Amino acid sequence: MTASTCGAIAYRSPICNRAAEYASSVRSGVLIIDLTVDVLRALRLTVMIAHTGIVVMSPLTAMQWLWGVWILSWIIAASWSNRTVARPRLGSEIAYRMITIAGVVLLFVAGRDFDPEMRLWDTPPAVRWCLVGLTAAGFAFCWWARIHLGRMWSSTVTRKADHHIVDTGPYALVRHPIYTGIILAAAAMAVLKARPIAFAGCAMVVLGFWLKARLEERFLRSELGPEAYDAYARRTGMLFPGL
Repeated sequence: MTASTCGAIAYRSPICNRAAEYASSVRSGVLIIDLTVDVLRALRLTVMIAHTGIVVMSPLTAMQWLWGVWILSWIIAASWSNRTVARPRLGSEIAYRMITIAGVVLLFVAGRDFDPEMRLWDTPPAVRWCLVGLTAAGFAFCWWARIHLGRMWSSTVTRKADHHIVDTGPYALVRHPIYTGIILAAAAMAVLKARPIAFAGCAMVVLGFWLKARLEERFLRSELGPEAYDAYARRTGMLFPGL
């Protein structure tokens, strides 16, 4: 949402009001907390209905909205990227793409009417909303990494113009923070749905991003030099700190 868009709306959301603050705190972990709080506030304002009492959407619906908003924002931001100068051999990305897509499908299909008796447990309401917050935090972590990476970002495994190793911000914690944030959101949905098919989907998402991370690291070692990348890899975990 741009500043001009915010100015054209009578009610300025918390996200619009703090857009300037986000720009100045990109290099700080505070961005994660700020964005998470604002997303949850915006959700709360959206789902309350006046005159008929307070009606709050379900945690699952809120979580699905978070996924939808993140996907839409990610698509819009896709043009903010440098030109591609190199990519892996043709066909090397097929495996991780198919596994990841299949995992997402299973994750979102879980909980439909055809498997009502497959719930493993009933999650208390407070825990459900904590999982919604965890989802928001995961996507905020994705965006922190996306902004920090800047125009070197790509949805696929590539080397961009002026590509170099980024080892600050979220990249000082893990080598693939965007994948980490998505995995966190997927795990939160699996726990909320509490169905075997959802956990199978989450496991496939993790496997898919692990395969993509492995391919990306092999490619970047060959493109940027193994010495520099190996030194970075020794300081950070691949998808989780220390791992």
